[in-house]
Amino acid sequence: MSMSSNGSGPDHGTPALEAVAISKDFRLGRGQVLHAVRDVSFSLHSGGVVALVGESGSGKSTAARMLAGQERPTSGTIKLAGEPVSVSSRRAFRRYKSQVQYVFQDPFASLNPVHTVRYHLERPIRLHQIGPVGVGAMPSPRKKIDINGELDRLMEQVRLTPARDFLAKYPHELSGGQRQRVSFARGLAARPTVLLADEPVSMLDVSIRLEMLALLDDLRKRLRLALLYITHDIASARYFADEVLVMYAGQVVERGPAEEVTQQPRHPYTQLLIASAPDPDNLGSTLRTGNTTRRDKPVVGAADTGCPFNLRCPLADDRCRRENPALIQLSATRSAACWRLDEAGAGTSPSS
Repeated sequence: MSMSSNGSGPDHGTPALEAVAISKDFRLGRGQVLHAVRDVSFSLHSGGVVALVGESGSGKSTAARMLAGQERPTSGTIKLAGEPVSVSSRRAFRRYKSQVQYVFQDPFASLNPVHTVRYHLERPIRLHQIGPVGVGAMPSPRKKIDINGELDRLMEQVRLTPARDFLAKYPHELSGGQRQRVSFARGLAARPTVLLADEPVSMLDVSIRLEMLALLDDLRKRLRLALLYITHDIASARYFADEVLVMYAGQVVERGPAEEVTQQPRHPYTQLLIASAPDPDNLGSTLRTGNTTRRDKPVVGAADTGCPFNLRCPLADDRCRRENPALIQLSATRSAACWRLDEAGAGTSPSS
């Protein structure tokens, strides 16, 4: 059972944030184009968790940066509360950022070492001027704010109490876990509806990773956040997310409910990830495709034709090398992009 299945689940109305067929190309010179993200779609709902899973270079962080407004999609649409997003002006971008916040992978690198915890939290409070809360609410620059009250609220939410013991400290005076809690608090300072967490525990000691994920899960439930969880660790996605999207070389190769994808993976690449993940339930027992345990990293654009995984897949045939498969609907909630699904998985249904 996943963490996110406990307590209230995601709302299934209008998504808080939605990516509709977003793609991102980077021009490398000499006419070369890097297709970093290709035609990716998913929805983030209030109170729910979607995990983007893949190795370094799979495109998951680029997709998140597009949702954060740090990169503009080459094609596709991003919708906030059902409305297409426009960040063409500074005011529009600030309005968008008051609803969509980003938590970075490395808390030490993302916090300015010359400023205190108070500065890191007070600045977004003042910048976004906590006014009407909700999607599309316009910040009001004239509203008075109880800064100390807001700081106490944030520190309580991330369990750094009493607040006075931490607000005057600098990042180097905190442990790795405490720094990441400050990063969480900074993301929450604008009272967003969406939180994008990019590998939020990968830089932390193994002993506190579960603690940090439990904190994120608690924040998601209490604040009804729509949460995007980006990770290379499919085992943690199993326990934390409602839905998993597995990315390889910029494309989604498998998607579905977290429990189903991790217990009965259909795509050979998903099976590779599970087989190499240390997990007490031995998820690798479902691996059926032979020698897929090579740890070559995905190379975006390495296979200009055919399935991007064909260079590593033991099942690849001539069709795999010629044609790139689209996502094939396996059930109402499961899909995978593979020409050899019968051989890669057990039948055509994810579960009975």
